[in-house]
Amino acid sequence: MDHAAEAQRTDLMTITRHVLNEQSKHPESRGDFSILLNHIVLGCKFVCSAVNKLFQAGLAKLIGLAGEITNVQGEQQKKLDVLSNQVFVKALVSSGRTCILVSEEDEEATFVEPSKRGRYIVVFDPLDGSSNIDCGVSIGTIFGIYVVKNKDDPTLEDVLQPGKYMLAAGYCMYGSSCTLVLSTGSGVNGFTLDPSLGEFMLTHPDIKIPKKGKIYSVNEGNAKNWDDVTSKYVENCKFPKDGSSPKSLRYIGSMVADVHRTLLYGGIFMYPADKKTPNGKLRLLYEVFPMSYLMEQAGGEAFTGKQRALDLVPKKIHERSPVFLGSSDDVQEIKALYAAAAAAAE
Repeated sequence: MDHAAEAQRTDLMTITRHVLNEQSKHPESRGDFSILLNHIVLGCKFVCSAVNKLFQAGLAKLIGLAGEITNVQGEQQKKLDVLSNQVFVKALVSSGRTCILVSEEDEEATFVEPSKRGRYIVVFDPLDGSSNIDCGVSIGTIFGIYVVKNKDDPTLEDVLQPGKYMLAAGYCMYGSSCTLVLSTGSGVNGFTLDPSLGEFMLTHPDIKIPKKGKIYSVNEGNAKNWDDVTSKYVENCKFPKDGSSPKSLRYIGSMVADVHRTLLYGGIFMYPADKKTPNGKLRLLYEVFPMSYLMEQAGGEAFTGKQRALDLVPKKIHERSPVFLGSSDDVQEIKALYAAAAAAAE
């Protein structure tokens, strides 16, 4: 990058300007979607500020466990989890553009009161990877947006749609910098928060994942519980039989950080089903679907071990699913292994 040239740039593309440019391509648009995204961005800025206070100051009271509170997944919540969830719920409701909200932290879906109701459904994980807060590892917010069929009569069935019907998806990663990655259905763009301006600036336009990568990302601590296909694929990553160089293992344990690296550098991110979690561990609506949507929009693929991830039809809001996502060649390789295993079993 030519840093001198970057410092002199005057044509600044903020996320707001980018969204408005996209809106102008749809003359029928009333701006509701742009308003909704602005409220999501505001929530991300607030959480980023709170996370930075933890990373920089190590405020003991704020990073301690929030009493006896546990979320619907049975995980102990940190105070920042609780705060982030409240911030996003209030920001989304106050936008006046949402009708149903589904958060990882809430057992039931939130139905917005009629006077504040809009046409959008937002599914989100307000603070993914929060167990990493104390050690300074990047964490993030993941979100996906659907359109309701009838805003005057929203039902849970409106939420339980395949990921392929998402209108938009994204994540915001809080770490050494604050990066928001977004797709509204026409490619993927990355924005970095400029603290001096308080604005997300376009820094990664039109992200395309490499067709094949040199990295695989998986929790190898679960290896004893994997199926034969996953074990064989990881073995091939380490000891390729075609004479190529082995892949490098990179696993952070924060989905946002692992997927962000995969998106930029290529390779494959895996959280397979295993004997311990036969239905997978990651949540379908607000983890697997948004990340799979982004990956496909960037030219990659996402697979569950049985089918395209975005084709799955959820049966409940906190349903879990296995996932393999990343560079198309790498995902195709594990697809071929599953197909061969299925053929051999017939």
